[in-house]
Amino acid sequence: MLNKTRAFITILIFFPAIAAMGQKQVNSPYSRFNLGTLKNAAPFRSLGMGGISTAQRDNTNIYFSNPASYSAFDTTSFIFDFGLDYSIDWLSAGKDNHRSDDMNFDHMMIGFPIAKGVGITAGIMPYSNGYYNISNSVKQGDAGYDPVIGGYTASHAGEGGLSTFYAGAGLKLIDNLSAGVNMNILFGQIKRVNKFVFDDQFNVYHDNSTENIQVNGINFDFGLQYMLSLGKAKSLTAGISFTPSKKYNSDYSNYIFRYTSFGTYDTVSYIGSNAGDTKLPSTIRAGITFARTNKLTAGFDFVATKWSKSEIPGSAGYAADTKNYLLGIEYTPDKYSNFSLIRRIDYRLGGHYGDNYLFIENEQIREIGVTAGFGIPLGRNAYTAGTNPYSKVNFYFDYTRKTGSLANGLHNEDIISIGASLNLYDFWFLKKKFE
Repeated sequence: MLNKTRAFITILIFFPAIAAMGQKQVNSPYSRFNLGTLKNAAPFRSLGMGGISTAQRDNTNIYFSNPASYSAFDTTSFIFDFGLDYSIDWLSAGKDNHRSDDMNFDHMMIGFPIAKGVGITAGIMPYSNGYYNISNSVKQGDAGYDPVIGGYTASHAGEGGLSTFYAGAGLKLIDNLSAGVNMNILFGQIKRVNKFVFDDQFNVYHDNSTENIQVNGINFDFGLQYMLSLGKAKSLTAGISFTPSKKYNSDYSNYIFRYTSFGTYDTVSYIGSNAGDTKLPSTIRAGITFARTNKLTAGFDFVATKWSKSEIPGSAGYAADTKNYLLGIEYTPDKYSNFSLIRRIDYRLGGHYGDNYLFIENEQIREIGVTAGFGIPLGRNAYTAGTNPYSKVNFYFDYTRKTGSLANGLHNEDIISIGASLNLYDFWFLKKKFE
C-alpha cells in the first residue's frame, strides 16, 4: 500500500512537465482568435461515441466532465489512462488549399476509491491550442498590388496554448444518486506575432506587433448522476454538471513597433499587463445513457456555454454562445469470450453537431462530425492468472468539418483525428493470501 501511494504522488509531481508536451501544431488560422482552438476533452472511449460522458459511469473509466461518476470505482481498483492523438487538417478557401498534421500528448489521468462509494481522480490535458503560421507575399502583377506601397510579405504566427490540471472526488449520496466536484487549475501562455515586411528596404518602415497572454487560476465543476435500474442488467443514468463563470489572473501585452532595415525603431503603441483579467463563461452539460451491462451502451449529451459573456484581452467581440449535441453507442458481442478476441472488442459509433465559439465577420463558425472507435481488452477474463478483461487499448477516429462562408473571407476546415490510449485497471489494494 505504501509503495502504491508513493507511485501516485510521483505521478502527480510529473503532471506539470507532461502538460508542456500537449501543444499540438496543427496549422489553423482560426487559432488566431480568443484562446485558440479549444480541445474536445474526454476519455477516448467517449470520443469514439461522439464525445458523450455526462451520464457515463462505470468502474474502469474516468469521466472527468461529471465528477459524480467517480463514485462508481471498485473498492479495490486503480485506474491509469494515458493517451496520444494525431490530427490532419485540410484548409480550403476557394482555390487555396493547405494541409498540416501533428501528433502529441492528449491526456494522463489516474483514479481510485478511498472508501466504498467514494472515488478520487487527478489528471492533466490540453485546454486550447494557439498554434498557426500564415504567410502571404504580394508582388508586382499580383491582385491587390499597389505601386505606391510596392511589394510586401505579411506573416502571422502563433504558438503556445492552455492546459488544465484537475483533481476531483465523487460520492454516492444514496443508492441511486451520486454527486461530485472537480478543482480545475487552468494555466498557460499564447504568443502571437504579426509582421509586414516591405520589399523597399530604404524608404519605408516595416511593421511588427507581438501579443502575449498568460492565464492562470482555479475553478470548479459540480456534478450529479442518478441511476435507475431497469432489471435484467439494464439501467438508465441521467447526469448533469455545471462549471460556473470565472475570472482568471492574466498578464496581457501587445507591443506594436515599426523599424527600418538600418536599425531605427519607433514604438507605435504598447498595452501592458493591466489590460484586464480573462473571464471564461459558465458551461452546463446534461446527458442520459442507457446501458445493458457488458453488452450495450447508448447515450445523448447536450452542452451549452455562454461564450458571449467571456472577456478575453485582445479578442473582444470574437466569441458567441455555443450549443452542441452529442450522440453515441457502444456494442460488445461477448466480453468474456474465451476463444474470440473479435467478440471481446468494444465497437463504438457516434456523432456531434453544433457551434464553434468563434464569431468572425458577423458569422459564427459551425461544426459537424462523425466518430468511431473500439476498445481492445488486454486480458481474456478475470479468472485467468495475470490478466483481466478491464484493461484496454482504446482507439478513436473523428472527422469534423468546420464551416465559414467564403463570401465573408472565411474558410472551411476538414479535420481527421486519430487517438490511442492505454487504459489500465489494476487491483491495487487486495491482500495476497498465497505467495
